[in-house]
Amino acid sequence: MKSKSKADGNGKLEEAMAMLIQNQAAFIGRLSEMDRINAERFGRIESTLIEHSHVLAEHGRVLAEVLRMLQALPDTIREKIGFKPPTNS
Repeated sequence: MKSKSKADGNGKLEEAMAMLIQNQAAFIGRLSEMDRINAERFGRIESTLIEHSHVLAEHGRVLAEVLRMLQALPDTIREKIGFKPPTNS
């Protein structure tokens, strides 16, 4: 009788190990899929950030030009209306 009980225990252990291996394989499969999905997501995020970086750089260039124009505006207006600063004679 003792050997039958041992055989039953070994059979259950083998079933448990087979189930563990099967579950590990499924888990690894899900991890691989998640890695693929995350790589795609991060790729899209990086592309978006690069695009936004270019847009912000262009906005910075435009704002610098507008600032230059605003700083030159008083002198430009004086020239257009014919204002001449007094001379020290």
